[in-house]
Amino acid sequence: MTYRSKFQREMHSLYQDVVKLGIECYRRLEGSTEVLSDADTGRARDLVRGDKTINIMEYDINTQVINLITTQQPVATDLRLIISSIKVADDLERISDNISNLGEVRKRVRLTNEKLLLRLSTMERLALLMLEDVQTAYENQDTDLCIEIIERDKDIDSLFVQITTTDIIEESDVFVTGQSQLTAKYLERIGDHIKNIAEHVYFVLTGEKYEKITER
Repeated sequence: MTYRSKFQREMHSLYQDVVKLGIECYRRLEGSTEVLSDADTGRARDLVRGDKTINIMEYDINTQVINLITTQQPVATDLRLIISSIKVADDLERISDNISNLGEVRKRVRLTNEKLLLRLSTMERLALLMLEDVQTAYENQDTDLCIEIIERDKDIDSLFVQITTTDIIEESDVFVTGQSQLTAKYLERIGDHIKNIAEHVYFVLTGEKYEKITER
């Protein structure tokens, strides 16, 4: 096996592991807001425990990156992809942390407000669609889709503002109100991290940071 083919094989393995991490985060996010209204805390506890798997996967990706940089001496274009893999993996790990936080909320309180739950599930669905499209954008080298995903984070932000600044929650219990707002914040953060991932993908595809094109 030549040096270059070995390097390409290891790069492909790194990419596949980042994709697997993204798929696992997607699986954890899907249906996570349903847990908030469960009659018992079983699924919530599973949601919290599942974060350990994500942490292990992120650690493995970081190890691969270190090995690639120290043993293969990648050129600038390859290095861009390698470094971005670390950043994407970090954002995915933080997404998983916030998913676990949703489970922690359910362990403390059960949310039953239908208006609130509808908006939280909408935030989840928007985040899932963004996460799906990030992979599509990379595979199709679609920078326009990257920009669209980044802009779509505003929809999640709007729902967060709506939940935290209106009377949607309608709770006399201050503790329940606080936990409801926390839940919206965790979902808003998930949207932020997916936006970050879209920016990393944009950088890999173009060699430019997204912030620079917005300043022109």
